[in-house]
Amino acid sequence: MGMRALIQRVSRGRVTVAEQVLGAIGQGYVVLLGVGQRDVPEDAEWLADRVIDLRLFADQNGKTNLSLADISGEVLVVSQFTLYANANRGRRPSFTDSAPPALAEPLYERFIAHLRARGARVATGRFGAQMQVDILNDGPVTIWLEREAGRSLGGG
Repeated sequence: MGMRALIQRVSRGRVTVAEQVLGAIGQGYVVLLGVGQRDVPEDAEWLADRVIDLRLFADQNGKTNLSLADISGEVLVVSQFTLYANANRGRRPSFTDSAPPALAEPLYERFIAHLRARGARVATGRFGAQMQVDILNDGPVTIWLEREAGRSLGGG
């Protein structure tokens, strides 16, 4: 298992902590990002590139041919270790496949930095905080991306 992103195409998104708005966007993506035990910096960059290059927005003919850059969209990134929940046994999920904060936070930050380096306008939550995420999903369109942990960039 590798780095995971649950991407939702949104009309708007907002994240708050203790009733304080930390990040808000208009049209674009809300990305719930999970980091696994074996993830490396290249995984964060690969995943960020995939997010930027996905064509999930409609063109003038109603076809999903436009990327985030094409529409000048924004990205709201929210750390989400629960994407690694394993609920196959019992009733309480296990999160042992999720990376510990010392590994996950730098890769979360690398993902954000790479999005910004590619020209995306990025808002964020607060890593490790109890957050409220307000999402107005557009479509709805929701995509799951997962990068095989430690895979070389040349491998696609």
